Amino acid sequence: QYTALLETEGVKLEFTQEALGEIARFAFRVNEGTENIGARRLHTIMERVLDEISFSAPERKGEQITVDAEYVSKALTDIVKDQDLSRYIL
Repeated sequence: QYTALLETEGVKLEFTQEALGEIARFAFRVNEGTENIGARRLHTIMERVLDEISFSAPERKGEQITVDAEYVSKALTDIVKDQDLSRYIL
């Protein structure tokens, strides 16, 4: 869904296998530390990961962006470190 959405802005988005694994690990850890809402957590996790890319998409028309595990870790580390903040991540 996110790749199709960004394609409407002219941005080609790809995820490495490692990035997808990291997203799943973060979703699991946040679910473990707060209310476990299962796969529904992925929506907000994906929003956090893609926030900057989505915001800047109009200026990045024609680019190909590859999200890797390092990018995911940088985007999500704070929500796992700060348990109070992660409670608000649905």
